[in-house]
Amino acid sequence: MTQPSSSSPSGPRLSRTLSVWQAVGLSVALMAPSMAANINPQGTVTSAGRAVPLAFLLAGVAVILVAYGFVRLCQYFHHAGSAYAFVGATLGPRSGVVAGWGLLGTYTFYGVVTSSATGIFGTAFLQEIGVWPHPPSWAPFILVAIAIAAALALTISPARRGTTILLSVEGATVALILVVTAIVLVRLVSGSAPGDHGFTLSVFEVQPGTSTSALFLGVVFGFLSFAGFEAAATLGEEAAEPKRDIPRAILGTAIFGGIYFTVVTAVEMMGFGADTKGVAAFGKSPSLLGDLGSSYVGSWVGHVITLGAAISAFGCCLACMVGASRLLFALSRDTAGGRGPGRVGRTGTPAVAAGVVAAGMALIIVICVSFFSAEAEDTFIWSGTIGTLILLVAYVLTTIGAIRLVFVQRKMPVPMWQVVIPIAALLILGYTLYRNVIPYPSSGAAQWFPVVSGGWLVIAVVAVLVAPGVSQRLGRALAENEGISLAESAPPGTIAAPDTSG
Repeated sequence: MTQPSSSSPSGPRLSRTLSVWQAVGLSVALMAPSMAANINPQGTVTSAGRAVPLAFLLAGVAVILVAYGFVRLCQYFHHAGSAYAFVGATLGPRSGVVAGWGLLGTYTFYGVVTSSATGIFGTAFLQEIGVWPHPPSWAPFILVAIAIAAALALTISPARRGTTILLSVEGATVALILVVTAIVLVRLVSGSAPGDHGFTLSVFEVQPGTSTSALFLGVVFGFLSFAGFEAAATLGEEAAEPKRDIPRAILGTAIFGGIYFTVVTAVEMMGFGADTKGVAAFGKSPSLLGDLGSSYVGSWVGHVITLGAAISAFGCCLACMVGASRLLFALSRDTAGGRGPGRVGRTGTPAVAAGVVAAGMALIIVICVSFFSAEAEDTFIWSGTIGTLILLVAYVLTTIGAIRLVFVQRKMPVPMWQVVIPIAALLILGYTLYRNVIPYPSSGAAQWFPVVSGGWLVIAVVAVLVAPGVSQRLGRALAENEGISLAESAPPGTIAAPDTSG
């Protein structure tokens, strides 16, 4: 890499108006801790048993290992392309296109997941309060369409406004969950809990007969609950102090998620009971905190939490669209110039790219419903699995890029012993990907998940092989926008920083 360039970055630029808390808002909203705490732990209980909190604690440690690579790369680069720019600048433009296209796919499929969740929770809330007592099976899709349209409208408004809404919505919902968690914990400690349940640390102990391998399967599922913690990296061109605020937002979100999920799942498991009967009820609950709120506080709390889950899901849908639109904008701008999705709208946001992403989300839902007779619950599960498989590949490429930048090319003054951190992350990512593909599903919709996720990545691979000029333009754009050269390598020990002008 060359020394910093003094030239100003070329091409359309996004407005630098965001604070560290607004970057945190995007990462937290996309991780959706309030929604995840209601529906994800049930998947872990099937393998980890009562030790769900232990599984989430180990998953939190794993996520922090993965976050290390993103933090180092964000300290060196600031670009709206996130993984695309990171991998392109460290492993080459072809790999960058694959990583960026993969993360774009993840955010798009996760947009389907969260808009579907908005429809599911929203319909359940209307049913619970008697507004729509007998909704048809297609009812959630009405709210899904409203969610996508509203997310698009907020995405094309100035990012400061959109990310402030993200932080406010998710913050309020998380606060509600923490209040209910505190009430449940007090009743457990005081001995006034329903069913004679009490406070116990046995939820951090593996039940006899549960193998380490089974526990790690639970850790894997917990790891997937953190997906989206890195979303703030897509705001690298809009943060006022990107090399300081973006790394703080990513690492802070990962640490918060680890503490939050560990504490909440521990109280959830104790609230249901750590015995065999309680573990079984835990696994069958459609809304963990909704059920606990109803039994420990009052029936009205269940309604409030269901509404909160719907709001959280919408906030996550908005975050998905914000992240995906920034990635599509960066890919289009750096390969085709300021045309189409690479054009900045009048409000200084990637309005065209946001419209394309919204249309893509809607198309996925239409295909699932038209060809596979999917209901909202199906689009939630199917898109979540596909998006996660793609995400793991993007994480692997990003982590390898961080290793090459920091420990091979020695572009940052970091002690060599820290290389064990991203290596450990690669081991976890590899095993996570392995457990999601092997054994290969032989029937049902699940057999299409690896095909669709693999096919999405193959599109990018074929594109860079068939059209090498795209990769060349990407390389030139990264050199201009980041002040670096992909064709050169600085001597070991040299610390070359990208251009920080503009």
